Amino acid sequence: MSDGTAGVGTILAVDDEPDILIALEDLFEESYRVLTTSRPAEALEILRAEPDIAVVLSDQRMPGLTGDALLAEARTFHDAQAILLTGYADITAVIAALNRGGIVGYVTKPWDAGLLRSTVRQAFERHSLGRDLATERALLRGLLDHAQDAISFKDAQGRFVRLNARKAALLGHDIAACLGRREGELLGPKAAPVTAADEAAIRSGAVAESLISDGPTGAEQWSHVTRVPIRDAGGSISHLAMIERDVTEQRTLEARLRQSDKMQALGTLAGGIAHDFNNLLTAILGSLELAAPKVADQPRVQRLIENARGAAERGASLTKRLLSFSRAHDLQARAVDVNTLITGMSDLFGRSLGGLVTVRTDLEEGLAAVQVDPDQLELAVLNLCINARDAMPDGGAITVATRQLSIGGDPEIADGTYLGISVTDEGTGIPEEILRRVCEPFFTTKAVGQGTGLGLAMVFGLAQQSKGRLVIDSVVGRGTRVELALPFADQAPEQAAEASGAAPVAGRRARVLIVDDDPQVRHVTASFLTGFGHSTTEAGDGEAALRLLQGDRYDIVVADLAMPGMSGIELAAEIRDRDPHMPVLILTGHADAMQIPEDLPVLAKPFRSADLAARVATLLEGAVGTSV
Repeated sequence: MSDGTAGVGTILAVDDEPDILIALEDLFEESYRVLTTSRPAEALEILRAEPDIAVVLSDQRMPGLTGDALLAEARTFHDAQAILLTGYADITAVIAALNRGGIVGYVTKPWDAGLLRSTVRQAFERHSLGRDLATERALLRGLLDHAQDAISFKDAQGRFVRLNARKAALLGHDIAACLGRREGELLGPKAAPVTAADEAAIRSGAVAESLISDGPTGAEQWSHVTRVPIRDAGGSISHLAMIERDVTEQRTLEARLRQSDKMQALGTLAGGIAHDFNNLLTAILGSLELAAPKVADQPRVQRLIENARGAAERGASLTKRLLSFSRAHDLQARAVDVNTLITGMSDLFGRSLGGLVTVRTDLEEGLAAVQVDPDQLELAVLNLCINARDAMPDGGAITVATRQLSIGGDPEIADGTYLGISVTDEGTGIPEEILRRVCEPFFTTKAVGQGTGLGLAMVFGLAQQSKGRLVIDSVVGRGTRVELALPFADQAPEQAAEASGAAPVAGRRARVLIVDDDPQVRHVTASFLTGFGHSTTEAGDGEAALRLLQGDRYDIVVADLAMPGMSGIELAAEIRDRDPHMPVLILTGHADAMQIPEDLPVLAKPFRSADLAARVATLLEGAVGTSV
């Protein structure tokens, strides 16, 4: 055995005659690295140790092991190209070796040097090509087996020639069952859009991308599909490669971002609407309150005033709900009589749900109060009723019920007794795959522009923050029941001031400076305070108020928050610089319009005269150094 010099490749020469080995080494050493041996057994050892050998040249007649037998055994573990060197008398062995695939060619002795070089060169090129193809197959196999995408290759007639397990799983079969078949044969009519897209990509000859969805509305699985036409040597499209990537999570995140942007825009818009609308409601409600005593002897007019006041108060409630949808809301939990709250929503149900549905109530008597934010609970019940209505496009009945629950063994909630509030419909029901996601923020099955995806998420959040739970039971085709469980309060509900009808004590009389850019609101505020015995002066903006304060003395300033030129906060800061003991009360239709210092008292618009008088009296009692 001898090692030749390094070349473009390695060949192994095997012959029991040393002279022939020397001749072969001389013939090829300039082009190849040549390894030689005179023993067949040693040749097998060299092949096992040298995986890069490209060609084996072997004599046929050798002691111990013939050349065809040596090359056949080598074929079992090595990919080298095998050439047999033989005399004419060995043609039978050559034919047998060719039939067994043990050799790719033979050269007779004595050989023609040019022919032998050509034969070895062709064998070497076939070996290199085979190695390249094997590498490409391995790369392709690795890509197919380990890619997270569904990858497939089809011929020009749409038949699968290669595909990975992920694609086969999407088709509902294993890989072997898909090969040689079209998608239409595997998926039936559902494959029609895919077949049409494949044919269009082949006709155009260009890479095509598309976004497709599959599954029920609201629980779609989205895929981004890339089709790559592959051309043969003649330039004709012979195959089509398809890469299908699951982009469901990306689409969900994009949808949530878009919805978040819309909600932020809604919040900004709602703030402006709330400020202006609450100013109007303050003027309307205030004027009605001032007018009511003047027509006390006219019941018909009194009824009209009460109707108008009720409508204005509902407008204030709607404004509050709009704001709660569009901004973060800190829960103001207190003891609430849920049955009374639901009974008081009857008018709201009628206005919000339309005429196709009826709302029935089944309220268990004697239930204690629960600890919850009443505004958010009212909004939660309304959201559930709206969802129930939407589940019954042809109309039906919605049942709102309350009952006492005894809960134990639930990992999400402490054992004990709770008040259950349920909303039940007779609608279409919710499929299981959608039911798992209905409480996700921004998840909605409604068409674009018809739902925010925040309704159930808000109810779920209320349950979590109130230390309760939310349970949804639904049967497709029969309806849905949503039950909110809330903990009982430690005390009875507080009675509202307006329920008692007791007017607050106005306190001592004072000189009040009222600052508001809206003349109607300013007039109502002044009339309220005048009715409680105070003397009032009005200013339309902050600069005018400062001039009045410079020329006269007042006991308290009541100022609007949002005013052109100088805000109520800026005005209060100027007043405190001049007189630290001067009390200032801020009136606002939208408290989130700007950051208000914690030590600055605030009264939300619209307000009743009793509320305003009580706040003014409280501030006057705490004031130091004021004069009448």
